[in-house]
Amino acid sequence: MNAIPPSLHYLALGDSYTIGEAVAADRRWPAVLVQRLRAAGVVIGDPQIVAVTGWTTDELAQGMDAATLTPPYDLVTLQIGVNNQYRGRSADDYREQFAGLLARAIGLAGSRASHVVVVSIPDWGVTRFAREQGRDATQVANELDVYDAIARAETARAGAHWVDITAISRRHPDLLADDGLHPSAAQYALWVELIAPVADAALR
Repeated sequence: MNAIPPSLHYLALGDSYTIGEAVAADRRWPAVLVQRLRAAGVVIGDPQIVAVTGWTTDELAQGMDAATLTPPYDLVTLQIGVNNQYRGRSADDYREQFAGLLARAIGLAGSRASHVVVVSIPDWGVTRFAREQGRDATQVANELDVYDAIARAETARAGAHWVDITAISRRHPDLLADDGLHPSAAQYALWVELIAPVADAALR
């Protein structure tokens, strides 16, 4: 009799996008990612999510300090920074704090950078919320592009994987939850189309 392989362990680190603000729990992108991986034959447990709406990089670090973590994880995803930009924090601070979070993520993956997937920040400046608040969409886009460039460079330097979902958010500004700000389940599903192959390759 063949033994059933143990489930792989997945940790998702982030903010409102990772927790899936305003969508059902099974429609959060980490949950949809697990569904997709299982359909591809990957034996993986439900995601452990350490994420809270509104978290910045330093608040995620504090949340990780307070969480019960059980490394090594076979897959760690990291998506953080939108609230740094929203609160007007400096790119230099973001670089330092993001690099620290990425190093921690790699450590939690058993020091295997190839098992860490970093996901870019979606552009909230194109949303109905931003329009109603009178936000300058070009300014938001430019600032987020700076943050994403930092995260992408740090990810490459560390040898982890990078997935850019920002273009999806800009192509589909109407795929939003009822709050007019956060992505809808349909947009998250599009993200997973890009994330799943990278996560699958990282696990295999």
